[in-house]
Amino acid sequence: MFKNKSYIGISFIILIFGIYAVPKIVDRIKNGDVVKGNRLDNVGLKNSTADAKLITIGPAPKFELTNQDNIKVSNETYKGKVYVLEFFFTTCPSICPKMNLSMLEIEKTFFGNPNFGLVSITIDPKHDTPQVLKDHAKLLGVKSSNWNFLTGDKATIMDLSNKGFNLYAGENDKVSGGFEHSGLFALIDKDGNIRCRKDEFGNPNIYYDGLDKKGVRDIQEDIKILLAE
Repeated sequence: MFKNKSYIGISFIILIFGIYAVPKIVDRIKNGDVVKGNRLDNVGLKNSTADAKLITIGPAPKFELTNQDNIKVSNETYKGKVYVLEFFFTTCPSICPKMNLSMLEIEKTFFGNPNFGLVSITIDPKHDTPQVLKDHAKLLGVKSSNWNFLTGDKATIMDLSNKGFNLYAGENDKVSGGFEHSGLFALIDKDGNIRCRKDEFGNPNIYYDGLDKKGVRDIQEDIKILLAE
């Protein structure tokens, strides 16, 4: 008895909904107000374009240092190129080997592209002479002529890292290797500006994690965007 009443009640609700809704749906179809496939496609394209747009943080700090071939290299050397910049030192026993692998992966992805380059600046210039850097590059198997390993005045380099890029670097006798530094990579566009993507909350992720697979994947995706600009 109760079951029959339930069926009757549900049928009544469906009937009322049909009487109210169906004519409106028919009218929308006649007027062409129903969202069409191409409109849905446009929504998707707008979202992907917005997601792909990278933030401009500002001009990268200027530098002029000496590379592994004992040649002066500056930010002007990379004018018109997209490049990735890191701070490291050759005798680093902790994070540098992982950073080296990440930079090598990036080099491999964009090898042969004349509009792309890499910069590795030592924070231990007393030890890392041009010859030491040259041997280090050979040991890593570096192939790109646009990957410069740079050395120079220690105070200048520390200021460039800490005050210029805001990437921590410093001496610490208590840690293995005697130095500490950030494992982050900076991405710089053809106009010399630091560029980055937003996080899930819309805030800028200024630098890319060179120790993390996602960070390395993200920077490669964004390099492609900047190369296409």
